Amino acid sequence: MEERIIEGNVLDEDNFESSIRPQSLNEYIGQTEAKENLSVFIKAARIRKEPLDHVLLYGPPGLGKTTLAHIISNEMKSNIKTASGPSIEKSGDLAAILSTLEPGDVLFIDEIHRMPRHIEEILYPAMEDFYLDIIVGSDGNSRNIKIDLPPFTLIGATTRAGDLTSPLRDRFGIVLKLEYYTIDELNAIVNRTSRVLDFSIEKEASLELAKRSRGTPRISNRLFKRVRDFAQVKEEEKISIKTAKESLEKLKVDEKGLDSTDYNLLKSIIEKFDGGPVGIDAIASSIGEEVTTIEDVYEPYLLQIGFLKRTNRGRVVSKKAYEHLNINKEGRLF
Repeated sequence: MEERIIEGNVLDEDNFESSIRPQSLNEYIGQTEAKENLSVFIKAARIRKEPLDHVLLYGPPGLGKTTLAHIISNEMKSNIKTASGPSIEKSGDLAAILSTLEPGDVLFIDEIHRMPRHIEEILYPAMEDFYLDIIVGSDGNSRNIKIDLPPFTLIGATTRAGDLTSPLRDRFGIVLKLEYYTIDELNAIVNRTSRVLDFSIEKEASLELAKRSRGTPRISNRLFKRVRDFAQVKEEEKISIKTAKESLEKLKVDEKGLDSTDYNLLKSIIEKFDGGPVGIDAIASSIGEEVTTIEDVYEPYLLQIGFLKRTNRGRVVSKKAYEHLNINKEGRLF
């Protein structure tokens, strides 16, 4: 799959994210309900002088799960260690990570749903009772080793909460769902990024970027960076609405934040399956993509804005999508 500028997952060009990342809950824009609850839990834990309960953050990619993990660490005045679920393949990998933790540290595991099941089971006593029970050696020479661990906070992040096993999910004391951002929140994020990166943007241009950011801060920051490139090459001192619109047109991001990949998916359902209902496997075959890619990357936003519907019989393209694509129900252009 080629990289899309409106992709919610982390791309190579997103290495600038850490430099604009907010450091405290007060600086963090959006996710009001989750932020308010988290503030209470953090204050209570600090009053008790205990580590924060284990936290599960879930929601579509690009909404700020990694940023929140770092903020929790900052607010708890603790260090953070990071890992990803797929990278922890053996019990020794997990032991190596956990054995470096100090009392009160935060361990952040991204894509925790992709952690192997046998590793997950080793993690249970570490989360509940702060000890590691692992088997070392091979068949005839194997033996159990119990390693005591300091109290710590595990923060797991996932885009697929449904893929977590019940035993793992139940061990998180705090579960927070991150929602798509409003246009006003994204507008505030674009303006904050403009200040942090020291490049001005007109009010109308900032709002335009927010509208096309698919409810996702990572995309709004990426669009700002790309549109800034166009402005600087034109030797402009700020991003104007004219430059913003011209740039976004060249980047093939329309006024709803859709790109050619979204159009391809919707038109495929309309042209090949009469607009649905159609099963996800058939859609995947028709556009040459993996089912998980469609479910994780393409669908969430299209479902959010009501362009696609899930029914018991399959996916259906909505009337709103037909109108946006300028196609009538018989498949002809208006």
